[in-house]
Amino acid sequence: MTTVRTYSLRLPSERQNITAVGPFLDSIQELVRLGPLRLHDLHVAITEAVNNAIIHAHGCQADYSVDIDVQTSDHDVIIVVRDYGSGFDPDAVPDPRLPENVLREGGRGVFLIRHLADTVEFRPGDPGMHVMITYNLPT
Repeated sequence: MTTVRTYSLRLPSERQNITAVGPFLDSIQELVRLGPLRLHDLHVAITEAVNNAIIHAHGCQADYSVDIDVQTSDHDVIIVVRDYGSGFDPDAVPDPRLPENVLREGGRGVFLIRHLADTVEFRPGDPGMHVMITYNLPT
C-alpha cells in the first residue's frame, strides 16, 4: 500500500517571503530520501518557481498569493506551485544559453526548473499557472 502525504504553504506575493520556501521544504522529512544533491536541486527549482510567481505573475503585490503543494508517495515527490497571474507561454521564454541572452539579468528560472527536476509541466490555471515539478524517489 502506497503512503501519500500532502503539505501546503500559501505565501503573500512579497519578495521577502521567498525565504520561507527553504524552511517549509526542510520540514518535510520524506524529502531526505532524495539525497543531498537532489534535495538541493529541488530547493533551487521550487524557489525559482515561487520567485517567478511573486515577481512576474503578481508584480510583488501582497494581495496575491502563491500556493505550494507538496505530495510525497513511496515513489515520487510532486510539487505544484500555483500563481494567480495572467499566465505565460513557457515555450516562448528565451534560452539563457544563447549568446544574446547570456548577459541578460534574469531569465534563467524556467531553464533551471526544467533542468533540475525529473519532469516539469506548465499548466494554465483559471487564472494563473500551475507549475508541476516531479522528482522520482530512489527505490
